[in-house]
Amino acid sequence: MRSWTDTLRFAFQPVVNLMTGGVAGLEILARPESGDILAEARRDPELDGRLAVLALRTAMRRETLLPLHVNVFAGTLADLGGLTPLHDAVRAAGRLPWEVTVDIGPPYTHVPQPALLEAVGGLRDQGFRVSADGIGDGDVPLRLLIDLAPDLVKLDASLLARPAAVRAMRTLCDELGALLSVEGVETELQCATALSAGAQLAQGELFAPPSRLPAADVYVPPRSPAAAGASRPGPTVREFVRPAALLPATASAGQVRALLTGSPEVSGALLVDRDGVPVRSVHRSRFLLSMSGRYGHALYADRPAAKLGDPPRTVGVDATAWEVLDVVAVGERDRTSDDVAVVDRYGRCVGVVRLADLIRALAENRVEEAAGLNPLTRLPGSDAITGEVDRRIAEGRTFALSWLDVDHFKQVNDGAGFAAGDELIRSVGRALQHAVAGSTRVGHIGGDDFLVLADPEELEPLAVSVLNVPWSAGSRPVTLSLATVVCVPGSVTDHREAAACLAPLKQAAKALAGASWVLGHAGLPGHEIRRGSGATTARAAR
Repeated sequence: MRSWTDTLRFAFQPVVNLMTGGVAGLEILARPESGDILAEARRDPELDGRLAVLALRTAMRRETLLPLHVNVFAGTLADLGGLTPLHDAVRAAGRLPWEVTVDIGPPYTHVPQPALLEAVGGLRDQGFRVSADGIGDGDVPLRLLIDLAPDLVKLDASLLARPAAVRAMRTLCDELGALLSVEGVETELQCATALSAGAQLAQGELFAPPSRLPAADVYVPPRSPAAAGASRPGPTVREFVRPAALLPATASAGQVRALLTGSPEVSGALLVDRDGVPVRSVHRSRFLLSMSGRYGHALYADRPAAKLGDPPRTVGVDATAWEVLDVVAVGERDRTSDDVAVVDRYGRCVGVVRLADLIRALAENRVEEAAGLNPLTRLPGSDAITGEVDRRIAEGRTFALSWLDVDHFKQVNDGAGFAAGDELIRSVGRALQHAVAGSTRVGHIGGDDFLVLADPEELEPLAVSVLNVPWSAGSRPVTLSLATVVCVPGSVTDHREAAACLAPLKQAAKALAGASWVLGHAGLPGHEIRRGSGATTARAAR
């Protein structure tokens, strides 16, 4: 009688890093020839646990060096209290637990949450990484997602039709210290949407379909300028981590040579102790050069590879790209091409980062930033401000969005000349830059219009600094108008709605004589005249 294992096969689907274009890991998918083994596993935790072990052993037979993703139902973890057989299988295969991510999938309904959280804590104690799978198309409660504090959140591609939801999830992931991935990406448009909305990883038919052999190459669409500029200021190392080739610290030079010659895509190897902490770094070119000398193989083949390695360069997983450059800059000049080991809070290696990836990302950020600056004031345009507005809305923060402009600016330009008008705009821009404090952001959206995003308590000092100044263009006196809308959580859904609330306030401010300031609240009628002819603390009808 044939066992269910006789008809079960596994396929591999790459998890792609959208920032580097490289493969970040392989998800192992069960592919039975007949029947629905996954439906049975959903009902039978013991079967689901055995599937996870079989998936891992299949990957080991393929001799892949890539990190692995193994699927387990949430109910399985809660019922079994962990996956001790999986941990034993990882160790028996000579791999490290933190090279394996356990993808926890729905359903979560009726799963005892305390038992699930305890089991997840046990996985972390063993060293496994944890992913929350099926978000957006499953039934995971938001509170449970936060309590799980996953290393990775996997979104269903259906959410790409709602980019605001993806951006909000990216904000949550940043708070949790997690990466954001999108599953089921099938088109280049979906890929571009995922990247612009903040996703760092993705998988799907677009990159590579599931296959019996681990994919050596994947297709990643070229990044458009808009998508390149979507990455956030000061990229962190977490976004650029590549898989590391890890060997035990006791590995011989012959073992390292076999690894490097058998894996031409590997740029080097890290030798780690029993806890996974890097102790030596072996650079591909320097190592193979030493081994290829006249007596190199005879001298070194059976000796510890550590003797041909260097002290590892390490950075924390939350380090910024600039901090990595600092680490590289203080080292020896002939090691600038070395991979930098990325370690978690326990000092364990979770991957490597390549200098070329970081330099490219920083260059893209600078180019996009420069392209978005107004040439007259060197202030960012509206995209930078509206993007920050959406982030604050997603974070549930109260904020004040203000619109500042020069009264009758066309007449000023016509009477004093465009040069005097340009100098006035530059002066207003400088005054705003000098006045900003805390989390205030200033943008120049064209002509004489400025946007200011601030916390409500920062408004009064800002208004004083620009409205109490005797402005002039040439010899012509000039006044400014300021309109502000305060948005509390839930009052607006995105920057477009905030801008729509601000528009009538601008009209009200422009209708006042002299320097003026009108303040309103999103979703509430009326407005308050803070400055200008007929200023009063009473609320006026719009």
